Amino acid sequence: MSTVDNGVNVQALLDAREALKGAPEAAQFTWRASSRWEKGVHSTTTIEKFFGLGQEQSHKTRAEFSADHPEVFAAEDNGITPIEYLLVGLASCLTAGVASVAQNRGIQLRSVSSTVEGSHDIRGILGVDGDVRNGFNDIKVTFNIDADASKEDIQALVAQSQKRSAVFDALTNPTDVTVEVA
Repeated sequence: MSTVDNGVNVQALLDAREALKGAPEAAQFTWRASSRWEKGVHSTTTIEKFFGLGQEQSHKTRAEFSADHPEVFAAEDNGITPIEYLLVGLASCLTAGVASVAQNRGIQLRSVSSTVEGSHDIRGILGVDGDVRNGFNDIKVTFNIDADASKEDIQALVAQSQKRSAVFDALTNPTDVTVEVA
């Protein structure tokens, strides 16, 4: 029997799951992003610190993300649009899940790619039509996976990834969001 290596330390994940059963307070994480306006509709968002396992944590490196709007919106196009970051988050989360589930199930991956498309009627955000929502109308994720597994097993990988995805959950279930001025 060959060893499967998709680069995921499943044992560490399973050990963490077991440890958190006895310490649910350690499972309470707070993720943070700090955004700074640059000019026009361009902003820079930084991710560095978060709270988890009962204390402040830091990523190995600070990450910065530029957001802007394309030139067709009379902007400078210094980064992707904020709503496109939702697509990045969804694709990244589901892909990580596929790799983790495949490792846990002993399925060797050769390649995983996805296309994520969000249909968006921008009349809502422009105030053209008050009956048109501001966000996506729908999102479609299409995976292409080459693995040592049957089509049914690959579909099960994707289904389990979707079931455990924090981003999928946040997009498909109501989440309380509070906006305030400090």
